[in-house]
Amino acid sequence: MTDEEVGALLSSDLELVVIEAPAGCGKTFQGANYALRAAQQMPVGRVLILTHTHAARSVFASRTRGVSDRVEIRTIDSFLTEIAAMYHRSLDFPEDVGSWARENNAYEIVASRTRELLEHSVTVSHAAAARYPVIICDEHQDASADQHAAVLALHRAGSVVRFLGDPMQLIYGGAGKGTRMALERWKHLTALGGLGRLTNPHRWQNGSPELGQWVLDAREALANGGAISLAGPLPKGLSVIHATNSARVVRKALSMSREDRLPIATLANKSNQLLVLTAGNDRVDHLNAFFNRSMRIWEGHSRDDLSTLVRDVERNPGRAADMADAFLAFVTATCKGFTVSGHGQRLREEVVDGCSKPRRGLPSHLQSLARILLENPDHKGISIALLQLKGLIASKTAGFTHMSIDLKSEFHDAIKLGDFLTAKDGLAEINRRRTFSHPEPWKKSISTVHKSKGLECENALMMMCDRHSFSSTEYKRRLMYVGLSRAKKSLTLIVCRENPTPLFTF
Repeated sequence: MTDEEVGALLSSDLELVVIEAPAGCGKTFQGANYALRAAQQMPVGRVLILTHTHAARSVFASRTRGVSDRVEIRTIDSFLTEIAAMYHRSLDFPEDVGSWARENNAYEIVASRTRELLEHSVTVSHAAAARYPVIICDEHQDASADQHAAVLALHRAGSVVRFLGDPMQLIYGGAGKGTRMALERWKHLTALGGLGRLTNPHRWQNGSPELGQWVLDAREALANGGAISLAGPLPKGLSVIHATNSARVVRKALSMSREDRLPIATLANKSNQLLVLTAGNDRVDHLNAFFNRSMRIWEGHSRDDLSTLVRDVERNPGRAADMADAFLAFVTATCKGFTVSGHGQRLREEVVDGCSKPRRGLPSHLQSLARILLENPDHKGISIALLQLKGLIASKTAGFTHMSIDLKSEFHDAIKLGDFLTAKDGLAEINRRRTFSHPEPWKKSISTVHKSKGLECENALMMMCDRHSFSSTEYKRRLMYVGLSRAKKSLTLIVCRENPTPLFTF
């Protein structure tokens, strides 16, 4: 279908429409334009846009800014959690459902009970449908069975629904039965109402059209169970660098000869913008060191270290030794160069000993941090200690010169906990702010493919393209495709010589 035909289908009188399109072919553009039209025409209520990532929220927010008072953009988890909070007693949830779900990783339970509420309570579902006469579900292929059923319950209650998605971008939830069922749900959904398909690679029009066509061809090969050919001339915008990973544990670590490292380093240094993509969190940490911490780690919105810190603080309030353990665990998770032997063990000993002996040099700074935790054995003490540690790192104080804060947003949010009466209150407010914020990666960032979903950039670098990171399973094929489709102008693939991914042929 043409873009105009899809736009007309979205604006039609059909109560349910599905738009299927590869990455970069205009789903978000069409969805945002439809939201603009619907918001301007509705006499009452608001357009509700449900996303699965906060990156997608940011894109929709920027494209619907002119009608922001008539459009509400939420992740589907936060939307269902809000409904659950309104009816928490009848659903047997604590009052603060959001904090409970985060702390217990229980969003699936929230979705399940909220789905049942919407399906069985006509009053609740009709009230929600009246508030949101139009619902746009972005990347709906990622919806769980309960999330999907909850939206259909609102549709039956009167909401007009538009589903946007791409089965080849289904990467959340991993592999297995759940993913197969999600693909079946999507296939069934395409038969319920109007169906439109987009195939025009808009993302690459002002960058590298040849790269865009290559990405579409790669998608087709991966979807059909084949491999992507890298033989012969490559399209403009695509580069391939072969390198050997000489690390002892190649599945996680990364080590290269100077010769192999040189073209990668040159690319990174010369690029004004570069998004480095990799398959997992372990590789993110090693890539951070590989690039000498010259690039920020893209933390996205969902970050677990702050939640873990708050849980540890709330578990044993008033016990300095436990606060020291919580502090050390958080610093170890968010910083590099803070060692157990050189820093952590000494700091804890100072807490246990009550800072009884005078110290000089590095031990005196560790004692100062320990004294803060002794005097304030709670989240406020941890906040103060983190702020002081930040100063020691920034001033390159002896003993802290090799330290760096890798997860800066997480670290700074932990410092903000001290502004609140309790750590739990602080976490709830910080998460609320995150929900309504629209963060974007820095010019040069390192990210997992998962956290890059919904993003686009000028230049991307994927490493390592080896058999472990990208095997030939259906799930890894979709993961590969999501990574390939982020860059508008240039894409560089770092292919492992000894153990290349079977998804490429040469």
